[in-house]
Amino acid sequence: MTDAAPFITQALELAAQALFLSNPNPRVGCVIASGAGTVLGQGSTQQAGGPHAEVVALRDAAARGNDVRGATAYVTLEPCAHQGRTGPCCDALIQAGIGRVVASIEDPNPLVGGQGFARLRAAGIDVQVGPGAQQSRELNIGFFSRMVRGMPWVRMKAAASLDGVTALANGASQWITAPAARADGHAWRARACAVLTGIGTVLEDDPLLNVREVATPRQPHLVVVDSRLQTPPGARLFDVPGRRVFIYAADGHPDRAQALRARGATVTMLPNARGKVDLPAMLRDLGASGVNELHLEAGHKLNGSFLREGLVDELLLYLAPLLLGSGAHGLASWGPLQALADGVRMEFHGMQQLGPDLRLIARVAGRADF
Repeated sequence: MTDAAPFITQALELAAQALFLSNPNPRVGCVIASGAGTVLGQGSTQQAGGPHAEVVALRDAAARGNDVRGATAYVTLEPCAHQGRTGPCCDALIQAGIGRVVASIEDPNPLVGGQGFARLRAAGIDVQVGPGAQQSRELNIGFFSRMVRGMPWVRMKAAASLDGVTALANGASQWITAPAARADGHAWRARACAVLTGIGTVLEDDPLLNVREVATPRQPHLVVVDSRLQTPPGARLFDVPGRRVFIYAADGHPDRAQALRARGATVTMLPNARGKVDLPAMLRDLGASGVNELHLEAGHKLNGSFLREGLVDELLLYLAPLLLGSGAHGLASWGPLQALADGVRMEFHGMQQLGPDLRLIARVAGRADF
């Protein structure tokens, strides 16, 4: 039997090509190979509503004039078994005469959840599950989060000096890090389903909060936490075509809400008992709206609220070799704590130097165990 490892590795590389493209669908790659180890067709999942990886690979094989009957399909996620905007991929593989399927991991979507494997086996197709499981899940951590927890994977991004300053007391923060780190930050924006910020950032900076430093086929949606509906209808955030703007508020202000809806925003009232936006309820609502990865790019106050409520899953931190002194803003306003044990215990997940700066990725301990 042909060794699955090189083909699954190739399929994972194809899946990574869908990083900026496939949201809210998972990033999936597929390689179809003959028993002799010849690649017959390959592909990755396209934009939502477009073909999934298995169908792209089958079409690629047909375009090459290759017969896939009896071949093996190596795919990084269980082939879907439900009718969405596209037909079931397991049926496409069955109809094509595929003889064997090697898949990395079961689909966490309850509409699939093993049913794809069951239908393939019922059709007489040999199914193997497991190679590349960790890599596939990692590539789709937001999709797994939404399917299992009902809410997005929340990644908090910040750029800071070595002494933890993210902005001076007068608000100046452009630029703490160098161009390479800033471009990398845009790449992390691009992979997210949505970017989230607070009304303070909107009023102080009037930002676009779009992807500009890297090429992307789609812009992530924008989420604004705005308890009192202070977002100006003329804000630049409305000037980015092709994305949705979600505004979550706690106070009604019907006239303000109407003006923002006239600009195309989805305005949702989700007050908590303190008259602020109910952040856990907001995350559940975003999950129901198809948001997999949520890129939190806000000021120290909103960052502090997310940490205080235990809603941050991962920290994406860029550190510049710079000291900015006291009296400035830090990463997040929360605390003070009375004991070290009350801190948020995290685990380093990655580190890379980008130009003069460092990129650190840390996860809340155990948070990915779902």
